[in-house]
Amino acid sequence: MPLRILIADDHSIFRQGVKALLEREGFIVTGEVADGHAVIQMAAQQSPDVVVLDLAMPVLNGLDAAREITRAAPRTRIILLTMHTEDPYVARALKVGIRGYVLKSQAAEDLVQAIREVARGAIYLSPGVSEGVVEAYLTKRDLPPDPLTPREHQVLQLIVEGKTTKEVAAFLGISVKTAESHRMRIMAKLDVHETAGLVRYAIREKLVLP
Repeated sequence: MPLRILIADDHSIFRQGVKALLEREGFIVTGEVADGHAVIQMAAQQSPDVVVLDLAMPVLNGLDAAREITRAAPRTRIILLTMHTEDPYVARALKVGIRGYVLKSQAAEDLVQAIREVARGAIYLSPGVSEGVVEAYLTKRDLPPDPLTPREHQVLQLIVEGKTTKEVAAFLGISVKTAESHRMRIMAKLDVHETAGLVRYAIREKLVLP
């Protein structure tokens, strides 16, 4: 039975190219979405075999979206597509449950193999990705605990994208008071007291791209 694949990337031309590649290889593409929030919803509805995620997406980045997908659709395997080979990105990807890390520059060569590998339970890394960081992940070295909850990550990215507390509340379906409480807790946990500081933190911790 063909593997069912869900694609998430905010560039429509890239999504179309990935879809054409996968369908040519006999996979079934169950859907395409452009942001991290939408891919969580669709993954929960469809429970595809594999989700192919971009790292840098609006609303919720690929890493935080992956964390939620593993809860919403635990049988779904996740592959991250990115241009970044830096160790912090790879370590965070493995930590949140991503099982494939494919460089966009090598997607045409690597993606099909990555899908087949992760679908059978293996971990796939594009050539050029440091194996040392995988060892660090497996031995739990160099991976400090995350001070923020998944919801706080969502709120943080929306704030960094320039949304007001009222807009954050509306988007997440929570009250303005609750959204403001999340904002205050994030600032207290991070010892940051202005939006510019939150932006710097998010970039430094690889939660968003500069």
